[in-house]
Amino acid sequence: MFENATLLITGGTGSFGSTLLAHLAEWPFREIRIFSRDEKKQDDMRRLHMNSRLKFYIGDVRDPRSIASAMAGVDYVFHAAALKQVPSCEFYPLEAVKTNVLGTENVLEAAEKYKVRRVVCLSTDKAVYPINAMGISKALMEKVAVAKARSMADDGPVICATRYGNVMASRGSVIPHFIRQVSSGVPLTITDPAMTRFMMSLDDAVELVLYAFEHGHSGDLYVQKAPAATVGDVAHAVLELMGRPDHPIEIIGTRHGEKLFETLLSREEFVSAHDQGGYYRVPPDTRDLNYEKFVDRGEVAISGSGDYTSHNTQRLTRSEVVQLLWGLPSVRRLLNGSEMETA
Repeated sequence: MFENATLLITGGTGSFGSTLLAHLAEWPFREIRIFSRDEKKQDDMRRLHMNSRLKFYIGDVRDPRSIASAMAGVDYVFHAAALKQVPSCEFYPLEAVKTNVLGTENVLEAAEKYKVRRVVCLSTDKAVYPINAMGISKALMEKVAVAKARSMADDGPVICATRYGNVMASRGSVIPHFIRQVSSGVPLTITDPAMTRFMMSLDDAVELVLYAFEHGHSGDLYVQKAPAATVGDVAHAVLELMGRPDHPIEIIGTRHGEKLFETLLSREEFVSAHDQGGYYRVPPDTRDLNYEKFVDRGEVAISGSGDYTSHNTQRLTRSEVVQLLWGLPSVRRLLNGSEMETA
């Protein structure tokens, strides 16, 4: 299906796009288009790959004209462009809406106009029961994607979404932060050692998106089953890998907009999810404006269901976290003092 096809990756200079290119290097695409605002990262990527099939487009998903110019002639889209930093979105929530919600609408409108075949939108576990502006904007992004899929004509693109947790060693994540603190000789700071997070690598995220791309029907949401670990165990694993087990640790308390655990599927989603081995597929809600069934009768199965969270998934031991982190090339590069890959 990729033979002689054109792929567009929005936010393509990010950690996801960089990792995806490593996976797709030998795939028979005619052209892979990288769309982003960052000309420096685009130039770095161009110099790194030196691949004539790679084309670069400067633009912003907020601007319908710039995304439309990049979309013409495209067969498939991976929509990864987003504002993802929780503190930034808390201070500038409307900016998160402009990029994550309205920008997604612009991408999907352009995809429909130019007869794209498939679009996969990337979301986050923070979209489930959101308590911060970033999570709220990504939850709305998912709603926009499902609503667009529901109203799409039969010849329109298949639109589906993926949702994944924190990506280990990506830009802004806690592992590089811990390593920088220890390397600088300052105490390693933990908000709450009992806090849990899903442990996913960039390769896991790419595999999830490619799985959704291959198997998704319009309106579907996919999540990957993933283990979790406590932040305390992650911190101690980093110290063990750095040979600094006695380095001081400071507990600073939970930050604004931060959860004790993350949720990949709400109980409403989990009750309708299809177990597909390493993944859960959540079909779209096909209700129309007639809500009689859910107002007058409700749904008994939901009452007996639970959420899928980082508290109730497989919990890694500290030694398992050490092995997991050491198995990631990006973490080894950080531990060796190399620059982290573009994120």
